[in-house]
Amino acid sequence: MTSELVENGFISIGWDMLGDLALIPGGREGLKRALERSVSEDDHKAIPGWAGILLRFRDEIQQGDLVVAPYKPNGTINIGVVSGDYEYIATEPIHRNRRRVDWKQIGLSRTVFTQPALYEIGSALTLFNVRNHDQEFRAALSAQAKSIEELTQIVEKVAADNPSDENPSEEPRASRIERQTRDFVLDALQEKISHRQFEEFTADLLRALGYEARVTQYSQDGGVDVIAHRDPLGIEPPLIKVQCKHKTGTIGAPEVQQLIGTQGPGELALFVTLGPYSRDALALERQRPGIRLLNGEDVVSLVLANYSQLPERWRTLFPLTTLWVVSDDAA
Repeated sequence: MTSELVENGFISIGWDMLGDLALIPGGREGLKRALERSVSEDDHKAIPGWAGILLRFRDEIQQGDLVVAPYKPNGTINIGVVSGDYEYIATEPIHRNRRRVDWKQIGLSRTVFTQPALYEIGSALTLFNVRNHDQEFRAALSAQAKSIEELTQIVEKVAADNPSDENPSEEPRASRIERQTRDFVLDALQEKISHRQFEEFTADLLRALGYEARVTQYSQDGGVDVIAHRDPLGIEPPLIKVQCKHKTGTIGAPEVQQLIGTQGPGELALFVTLGPYSRDALALERQRPGIRLLNGEDVVSLVLANYSQLPERWRTLFPLTTLWVVSDDAA
């Protein structure tokens, strides 16, 4: 899923080379024949599954149906309601096969949902029914929560009241195992440490990356939480001022502006949080040199890439091990 889909209110199925799906007769078999004419012979074994996806998108989805759409760039989840019939927009360069969606919840942290629910929506399929944990996503859509923490409590209660004994039908894949590991690390950072400890963790993560770093005196005024630099003595530029937000909610432009306001001449700024950033906040990063915004997915990626360099206190918090797994491409 891309940000364009959320900003313009639609979902897309791909396979633009088929043209208008509404003009392809013959149901599933007709779609299979159209795919056979459009894809390479090496891909023919995947045609039955692709035809089923196209059929569900074109014919089975109805207005009012819920849509759960993971957003990979920042690891969040968007939930919306289908508000239109299938349409083909021939004038668009991509995303021609569409359905209008009224997005209700944008940028929800994955920590809101239980691991079994996250595992279920990690399917390799482009489009599929959420069967076992749909109540969690419906609760997240309808809940009138004032914070991510309150929403998480609501969803956890719904999950406890609606247990599922069914196991996921698909075998574990490399991408599923990786996603579960990333969720595990993110959840540990959110649930098992305090804000002050998150500042200490950020400093240790920077040290693992080769920086000198020290945590400033603790305060709750939203100021600079960590000072980092390459110079061992910390007297040569550039100096990096780091602000840490131990939250999975969206960080807005005012919070980023507050960090920018602390920058002196030649100083760099780094914002570290476990959630996403608003569009206006990301615009500040693009417009202003010398500032970097790290979201939850960025933090987890740095943890995984530098895990062995982290102090034992953090490796104990989210113990990981190295193993070989079956590739997604395996037959």
